[in-house]
Amino acid sequence: MKLNSDTLGTHLEQQLLPAYLISGDEPLLTAEATDAVRAKARAAGFTERETHFMERGSAWSDVRASANTLSLFAERRIVEIRLPSAKPGKEGGAALVELLEARDPDRVLLITAPRLDRDAQGADWVRAVEAHGAWVQVWPVDVSRLVGWLRTRAKRLRLTADDAALELLAERTEGNLLAAHQELEKLRLLARGDRITTDDVLGSVADSARFDVFQLGECALAGDSARALRMIDGLRAEGVEPTLVLWSLSKSVRDLWGAVHGSSGGGARAWPRQTAALEQGRRRAGQLSFLRLAARAVRADRMIKGRLSGNPWDEMALLAVDICARPALRLPPGVFK
Repeated sequence: MKLNSDTLGTHLEQQLLPAYLISGDEPLLTAEATDAVRAKARAAGFTERETHFMERGSAWSDVRASANTLSLFAERRIVEIRLPSAKPGKEGGAALVELLEARDPDRVLLITAPRLDRDAQGADWVRAVEAHGAWVQVWPVDVSRLVGWLRTRAKRLRLTADDAALELLAERTEGNLLAAHQELEKLRLLARGDRITTDDVLGSVADSARFDVFQLGECALAGDSARALRMIDGLRAEGVEPTLVLWSLSKSVRDLWGAVHGSSGGGARAWPRQTAALEQGRRRAGQLSFLRLAARAVRADRMIKGRLSGNPWDEMALLAVDICARPALRLPPGVFK
């Protein structure tokens, strides 16, 4: 069975399966999903809990022995296995399959792992989870859904908020759901009454937004120049290497060129969100000069390497708005030579 963080609650109201795999890179949602399974298991009488942190070099034989040994009082228990990566290795995979197929009625197996890539999703142990339990995939909240997510969270805290206040909160906490949740909790204590205004957010919420280079490329392809500039500024403040930022922007240009001219690599293996951004870029491709984009990327690269005077971050900001079809400055004369 496959579930996600939104459907897990409804599922747990109806049943408890012998095993759960919770995978994803969003700490808040992963922790909440894990807590929900634990709470359901405790309510069902699984009162004992043992946890195994499977770092490199950990012995899977110890996990087998512990999981298959009855406790002194024969209590029903939750056995948690925390994987540091999505690939537990040959021995780990075999041990997980063995535990899953044992189907011990006095044991709930709870496995947590980072997001599983395509290869990991086809592993025997993941298939065993689907056959004997449920795989809960935890996905980040897209920026387009973040305001709605915040509104739902606020209602849980018995708060109402102006649309402008939620939009400002989303802007300041984008990419960091844990910070967003914590800020709502703080606003509940600080706000006068049960309503949150823009002034409340301005006075209380620090800028805790986090971005990654992959999101930047998607944003530029989607044509959102204001958000792309915010992301570049945020990545710079976080100390991200400019080479990685330029790689993301350059990749978006290559992907767009491939989509327009039908060459391979034009987003065929992209996630749905990336595919949608690429389609938005393709619709405005007629407004773009790929020669200009390539020249701008070359200038940024030379600045990063110290071969051209100038600030590479400023040049990458100009490249981003060029990709968005909103050029801010002309290229210097002779740049195409």
